[in-house]
Amino acid sequence: MTLLDDFLWRAIFAGLGIAIVAGPLGCFVVWRRMAYLGDTMSHSSLLGIAMGFLLQINLILAVFVVAALVAILLFLLQRQKQLAADAILGTLAHASLALGVLAISLMTWIRVDLMSFLFGDILSVEISDLYLIYGSGLIVLLVMLKIWKPLLAITANEELARAEGIPSVPLQLIFMLLIALIIALAMKIVGVLLVTALLIIPATAARRFSKTPEQMAVIAVLIGVASVFIGLFTSLEFDTPSGPSIVISIVLFFFLSFILPAPKTYVLR
Repeated sequence: MTLLDDFLWRAIFAGLGIAIVAGPLGCFVVWRRMAYLGDTMSHSSLLGIAMGFLLQINLILAVFVVAALVAILLFLLQRQKQLAADAILGTLAHASLALGVLAISLMTWIRVDLMSFLFGDILSVEISDLYLIYGSGLIVLLVMLKIWKPLLAITANEELARAEGIPSVPLQLIFMLLIALIIALAMKIVGVLLVTALLIIPATAARRFSKTPEQMAVIAVLIGVASVFIGLFTSLEFDTPSGPSIVISIVLFFFLSFILPAPKTYVLR
């Protein structure tokens, strides 16, 4: 019997894989004040799940495709000045969530456990899911390594970055597609309603203890990893839902970050 034959170890490895990738991405979500964007794209995941069942394709792939399409639509709509960004985000978030629920309810021939998709079911992760998480996660990290400095430049001062010849438009689009991918990967871990917590809260908690962007990304990863361990073992000990238990662990780190003394220097305020 191999290590990965144990459901708990598969859950741990899955959570660690997501936490490692979500840390650096979450830092940019916090720096660019894009928390609501993450919510909008995560809400679209339910529509992706419905499409996955309807077309009988891998659910993670279906969620990524739908989230990527929503990301592209958001990107295009935000470039026009007729509507405020928050109005666009709110409209697409609720529209995609409603369409997802409606589509699933109409597919009466399919029995769907909505709770597992809304709040995650990390204990049901299979070895094939681990291959997908770590394979896709490696791609995300390699892309982030490639675009880290220019993306940081446009985050700090987009006009100055453009003047220096940094292509801000493709960088922003690539970043949004990476968020779509991490949302698809994390869907099975914490569910579509809680997935944004993995992106935002570890990075927010890490911010107070970081003097450089790279340091903040590392601390965010460590908080995410620790939260996975604490949340999973809490879930097993007290028989609580695994996804929400992980999120509550992250939230505890968030409040702890305000209790512990920290330097006054915040990264990219």
